[in-house]
Amino acid sequence: MDKGFHKLQGAVEHQLPRRTQPLIAVVVAMGLAGMAVWYVAAGGLHGGLVDHDAPPTIPLRFTVDLNSAGPVELSQLPGVGPALARRLVDHRDLHGPFQTPESLLDVPGVGAATLARLRPHLRPLPGQSPPTEPTP
Repeated sequence: MDKGFHKLQGAVEHQLPRRTQPLIAVVVAMGLAGMAVWYVAAGGLHGGLVDHDAPPTIPLRFTVDLNSAGPVELSQLPGVGPALARRLVDHRDLHGPFQTPESLLDVPGVGAATLARLRPHLRPLPGQSPPTEPTP
């Protein structure tokens, strides 16, 4: 019997020649060895590989110009929601541009704690020097 194999008429069965099989085995072994070297160089089980369930946090620092930012940009600041962002824009439109970061304290809902959270994200206002970076 044919033991379950059926030859299709006109089909040609190709096999790798025996002399190329060791060559393919060496190439596969070199690839596996290369992956093992990369894994060890990356720290293996105890090293620099990133746990996808708990990726490291990357501190992002962005700045805004209080006198030109709209409510959407302002609402991205820490501690500023859409309502406070709208109050900041309304205050700026009514009283003119902010002269100092401390002038934010005149806006209802902005206190000393909110100003402290906002200060690193504020671009220097006209006539002010840029803030210095805190040293780690």
